[in-house]
This record gives sequence, C-alpha cells and structure tokens, in this order.
Amino acid sequence: MGVRFLCIPLLVLALYSVAREDTASKDISAFTQDMQHQGGFYDFYYQLEQDKIYLKINEFDQAFLFQSSMPQGIGSNDIGLDRGQLGETRLVKFERYGNKVLLKQLNTAYRASSSNLAEQASIDEAFADSVIVGLPVVATEGGAVLVDYTAFLLSDIHNIGAQLASTNQGSFSPDPMRSGVYLPRSKAFVDNTELEALVTFGGSKAGEYVRQVTPDSSSISVHLHHSLIRLPDDQYQTRQFTPFSGYWSVAYQDYSAPLGESMTVSMIPRHRLHKKDPTAALSEAVEPIIYYLDPGIPEPVMSALKEGALWWDQAFSAIGYKNAFQVKVLPEGADPMDVRYNVIQWVHRATRGWSYGSSVIDPRTGEILKGHVTLGSLRVRQDYLIALGLTSPFSEDASKDKNVNTQVQKDMALARIRQLSAHEVGHTLGIAHNFSASEYGRESVMDYPHPQVSIKNGRISLDDAYAIGMGAWDNYVIAYGYQDFPAEVDEYSALTALVKQAREKGYRYQSDPDARPSHAANPSGNLWDNGADAVAELARINEIRELALSNFGLKSLKAGSSLASLEETLVPIYLLHRYQLDAVAKLVAGVEYEYELKGDYSTPKGAVPVGLDQQKAAIKALIETIDPTYLAIPNSVVQLITPKAYGESRNRESFKGRSGLTFDPISAGESAASYTLGLLLKAERLNRLAQQAEQQRGLPDVHSVLSQIFAASIQGRASSELAQRINFVVLDAVVKASLQSNLAPEVRADVELQLTNLYGWLKNNKRNPHNKIMAKQLEQYWQSGEWQSLFSVLPLPPGSPI
Repeated sequence: MGVRFLCIPLLVLALYSVAREDTASKDISAFTQDMQHQGGFYDFYYQLEQDKIYLKINEFDQAFLFQSSMPQGIGSNDIGLDRGQLGETRLVKFERYGNKVLLKQLNTAYRASSSNLAEQASIDEAFADSVIVGLPVVATEGGAVLVDYTAFLLSDIHNIGAQLASTNQGSFSPDPMRSGVYLPRSKAFVDNTELEALVTFGGSKAGEYVRQVTPDSSSISVHLHHSLIRLPDDQYQTRQFTPFSGYWSVAYQDYSAPLGESMTVSMIPRHRLHKKDPTAALSEAVEPIIYYLDPGIPEPVMSALKEGALWWDQAFSAIGYKNAFQVKVLPEGADPMDVRYNVIQWVHRATRGWSYGSSVIDPRTGEILKGHVTLGSLRVRQDYLIALGLTSPFSEDASKDKNVNTQVQKDMALARIRQLSAHEVGHTLGIAHNFSASEYGRESVMDYPHPQVSIKNGRISLDDAYAIGMGAWDNYVIAYGYQDFPAEVDEYSALTALVKQAREKGYRYQSDPDARPSHAANPSGNLWDNGADAVAELARINEIRELALSNFGLKSLKAGSSLASLEETLVPIYLLHRYQLDAVAKLVAGVEYEYELKGDYSTPKGAVPVGLDQQKAAIKALIETIDPTYLAIPNSVVQLITPKAYGESRNRESFKGRSGLTFDPISAGESAASYTLGLLLKAERLNRLAQQAEQQRGLPDVHSVLSQIFAASIQGRASSELAQRINFVVLDAVVKASLQSNLAPEVRADVELQLTNLYGWLKNNKRNPHNKIMAKQLEQYWQSGEWQSLFSVLPLPPGSPI
C-alpha cells in the first residue's frame, strides 16, 4: 500500500512536468492565438474560457516599479482597508530560472555610490533581496517568454488576511473559485501596465467590523490592483533632507561614503517640477502638477475640495511659478489607480475615520510619480454635528424648525473639508505634519486644526472656525522642496539660508514622533489644539464648553430626530476639552527642544525643562477637569436623552454606560476623569517629574502631583454619586500608575509612599463609608501583590479624527 501511494504522486508529478514542458515549448503567437491582447509596457493576454491572464516578458534584469493597491475596499475605518489604498512601492525585476520567472524585489536600503563596479557588487551580494512570486512559463518566442500571472493577481498581495487577523476580525484567505480577473481596469500603456482582479476572501469567526459592512460575513470581496511601471529617466535631481525642512525622508546607507562622513543619505520625496525659464521671476512649469478629483464627489463638497487643494498653487506662485499646481475632475474612463494620474478620492466607510495622503515614490531617488489622496466622506458630517452641538440653532417648537437656516453650520463643515483637502494633498507633495504651527497663528494646513470658535455677544460664533489658504510654514516648505534654482546658484547654500530665515522668523516645527505619543515631552507640537498658551486656551475652551452645555437640549436637535440621538451630539461638546488636555499635560515635566543641528545657533538651545509657573498652572488646570462640578451633565439634558428608539441602536459614537438601556451621565464623567488622569500619570511623565525636581529645585515632583490629585478627590468632600465614582477612578488610576512596567523603581517607591499616606488618611477619616472599602482594597493589594479593582474604567467614545 505504501508503494502504491508513493507511485501515484510521482506519476502525477511526471505527467505534470511533461505537460509543463510541452506548454512552455509552444510559441507565444500560437499559444495566445484566440486571446484578447493589450500591448504596452508589458503586453498581456486574457483567456476568457479559463479566466487567465498572461504576461509577456521581453527583457530580463530590467528594473521597474511594482505598485500594489486596493481600488475597492472593505469600508471600515477600524479595519483600515479602504478604497484607493496604496500598498508598498517596490523596485523589482524579472529573472528567469528554467521553467519559471521570479519577480525579485531589490534591496534599496544599502547601496554604494562608488563608480567601482566591484564595490557596488559587494554591497549587492552582502544584503538579501526578496522574491515576491514565481510565475510559471507557458510559452516562449525568441528571447521572450509568456508567464501565467493569474494566481499572483488573485493572491493576497495587500496582506488583507493579516490585517483582518490583527484587528481580530477573523481568519480569512483568498478563494480562487470566488475570484476573477477584472478586465475593465486591466490596461496596458507605453510606460505602465495595470492589472486588476476581484479577490474574494473566505473565512470564519468574522469580527464585529466585518459583520457590520458585509452582506455575508464569511465572504469579503474586494478589488486588488497591480501596477508595473517603467522607471523614470535619470534627469530628476534629488534634494537633500534636513530635519527642519518639513518633509518626510527617503534614506539609504551608502557603504562607499568616505571615512568620517555619514553613511546615511537622506532625500526628500517630491514631484518633478521645473520652470520653463529658471531665471524668470514668474514662469510656467515645464510640466505642471495636476491633481484629479473623484467625479463621484457630490456638491458642494466637490467645490470645497477643489478650492482647498488649489491653495497649494498660492505657495507655488510665491516661488515664481504660474499655474504650476492644478486641480481638475478625473476624465471619463480614466482609472484612478493609473499611475499617470494624481487623484483625490472620496471614500465611504461605515464609520467616520482618517483620511490619507500617500504616494508612489521611486525608492532610488525619492521622486513622487503619483499622489493619491483618500478622503473619508463622513468627516464633513461629523463637523456639521459638532457645529450643531455648539450652537443649538433649532427651536424648542418642532413646527418652527423648517424655518431654521443652518447654513452657518454647514459652512463650518465645508471650511474644515477645504483644510482637509489641502492637508492630505500636502502629504502627497512629500510634506510631513507640523503640529507646532498652531502656536504662532494658524500657519500651516499640515497641522491638525481644532475649530477656533469664540463667544460673541453671549453666543457661540463659528465665523472663524478654520483658517483659509496657505500659512507661512507652508510657503516656506514649498520653497525648500520645489524652488527651481538657476544654474549659478549653489543649492546647498540656498537651502541652508531658507532654513535659517525660517528659524529667525520664529517658525516652530514638531512632527509625529514628538507630538503623537501621550507621554510626549515637548509642549510645542500638539494635535487638535490652538494657541501658544495651552493653559489659557483650555480655559477659553472651558468657557465655550460651559455655554454650549447650558444651551444644549431640544434646540440642538432637528425636528423629526429621536431624542435618543441627542447623546451622539452631546459627546463632542461634553468632551470639547479633550484635545487641549493633551497640550496642557505636555507642560507637566515638559522639555522644550527643537530639531537642532550643530551650528544652527551660536549657542545651542538644547533641551530645557518647562518653567515652574507653567508646570504649576498646568497641573492645577488638569486637576480641575476631574472636579465633579466640571464633569456633571445638566439634569435638563439627562432627562431629554431617552433610550434608543425602536430601529436605532447604540454605536461607537455613544457613551459607554452601566445603566442598561438608559443614558448614564455618571459613567460619562468616569470616562472623562480617567482620560485626564491617564495623561497626567503616564510612567514617562512621572519619571521626568522626579528627574527634573532633582535637577532644578522648586519644580513639581511626584509627591506634589499626587497630593493635589488626592486633595481634589478622595480627600475632598464627596457630595454626589459622580464624586464617589471619581474617587474610585482616582484610586484605580494611581495604583495602576505604580504598576506601569516603564516606571522607574525609585518613582514607583514614591507612588507607593503616597498610597501608604492615603491609606492612613482613609483609616482615620470614616465620614465617607467608601473610605473603608478603599482602605480594604489597598490592604488586599499589599497582601496579595495584585490590585483587585472594583471595576474596569469605561473608555471614551472615539475622538480623532474631527
């Protein structure tokens, strides 16, 4: 029996081998006789009967770009697989090995700029490349081969299965029987070949987000796209990266760099742009940068997106270009995934989510070949919702709502969309975030703007919520990246002068690594904030929040809407302060610094702790936001919010609660208080508090911060259920802060000491019966070594993006 089982596979393998040899020996012309043919960069043939696609390869060892993308996505922000999403841009080449052709991704991270061919070869041989796929040869003709590309086109090139698994959405893999070549968007052009397929992923144990957006959660059908792109010519000139340039970096290690020189070569990513006349003060571009709008965008959003994107032409005009940046509607029949088109796509999801600006970039040089903007369609609706919650423009009498004009609120939402369009296009020009720009005005569309509303005549005004046009930082960045210098001008010196001028003008710059982490140290650089004084801006936001909450109610709701839906309108108003809290928290144990190079200043600025007065004011302001009076929701609002009407349900935009179907204002306060404490008690922040207090006398330390927190909560007078809840939140937060893995041992000891002091106070102050319970919790914690919390703090509804 064993012999028979061995022989069958061997026989099948032998027959398969013969069949493959017979097939590969056929001429391409004979093999493809009845197939549909498209000629271009790489010719391809389509066989309808078997739904197969074949690629003709004339030259081997010819490098080109391979770009994968996702023209049709899943539709869930939480999963993160959206329509128009670009995958990795890879430098690749085809190599033949007998009866197969390998598509090899070349390693561009390690190079040798030396003209010594042996030295270049030594680098190539030292670092591995990656073979992406092996393609079977089915026919030959002269030096050309025809390969079966079908299985690769129907494969998971976009790593969808891994992404679904990482977001706990189930186990999925491609099902070839439910997948097929999508011929309408498979085309060949002179410089690029575009191939597309409908790929179905079959699976099980689908998660909540998959179930939310698919008609059958065991079957997820998307479109995947492959672009094979001819390398651009060698006329593009790279431009050096410097940390203060405002650009992302494309870098590699040059192993032929002279001893004593850095091996890291960094370039900025940018489009190719040159003046027709570099010596002219104003000149048209040899080839303008043109972005194409998704024709499916509705009005008035279409006009708003076009206007916002066109702001960049202001910056190009400032450096002497005429009509160098243009925005048009994508021509009928054009494919947005075609590498020849820079596009702005309008993407629908089940929930609001992030927008993106990504690019196809030549990894050798940093040249941007295609910009691809993805804008989430629900963002504009969220801004409109915020505007309604801030202003409560309707009437308490539903019959009068038909006469209410909400154009002001719609205008605010459209103003945000203009800014968002400019922001994401900026990324596709190679530009990074600048989260410090809001400190010296609103000087960059590359910041995350919070609506700058105000109080006028006792009412909330939306008149100046969002800035219009380019900021000073944007103009500087475009000058650094796209200024076309005449031949007689030394580019390095000119760029160095631009950076120096920007610093002298007071421009500040902090990007993602120094702004996004909740434990970040630099108070310069925050998301969704305004103003140079974070504490003063929080106070201003608090006034607006208080006024908005006092007006909140039936006037916040359009006639015909369920009273239950008031909750989702309330969320961003109740939490209006949440982003400014992040900015204030960074002042506590904060460290001021820049992206500074040696020689930028005659005396280095270095890293300097935030001053005593600023830190004290920040701690006080943060602790005030856990006060029960601050977190209380007016009873008039609580009584209006009913359980969800039949046909409606709670969603991710709702508060989490503990009272079943009814709205839970106490848990809303719990979540908000926990958010403040989480910012203040981050391990890295506590560690810096201890270090700074030792280095500079008078600065706050861990003891002073915890003492103020306890005094404002547990050791205060708990006169309400909300106050009692906040006390439990505080105890839970401080104990868990002491257990953070990154907390320094001496700082953990300081926190434990404060908990010991609190325990003594709880034992001696029995006025509040909950004090006995808290003391017992601490006793059990010290006895067992494990913290037994009485509850798990409920998280806030999602905030970003707005």
